[in-house]
Amino acid sequence: MCSEPSRRAEARSESGFTLIELLVVMVIVGVLAGIAVPTFLSQRAKAHDASTKSDVATVGREIATYYVDGGAGLTLDLEIEPGRAVLSDSSGYSTSVNITNGTALPVANGTRDLGSADAWCIALTDPKGAVEDFSYSATSGLGEGTC
Repeated sequence: MCSEPSRRAEARSESGFTLIELLVVMVIVGVLAGIAVPTFLSQRAKAHDASTKSDVATVGREIATYYVDGGAGLTLDLEIEPGRAVLSDSSGYSTSVNITNGTALPVANGTRDLGSADAWCIALTDPKGAVEDFSYSATSGLGEGTC
């Protein structure tokens, strides 16, 4: 036969977590989430910046290659083909470069002197990035900001 105190001890050992224990676990999870979420959001902004840098550098290198081959009067259009930057001239030359979803020309100062082999500049932006605007020019290469 079991005695009364041993039944109480057995019943207590079979019960679940106490409210205090659950609250402590929830506080720990909350603190960890408070640390992890801002870090995660910061990494997302950096990823947007990296893709914008890559896009503007790719388009810039394509423009530089065009002028090495001796072309003139280049135009850029991001609206003809969604997700692509289309470079063309009046002689029938046309090429396109893939760009990341969300990357676009800035509202102001997106391009400068695309008809000049020595002074051209292209800028792209992504509003979800930390820096947002990056440019690539004939004179200074890749940099932050617009043209």
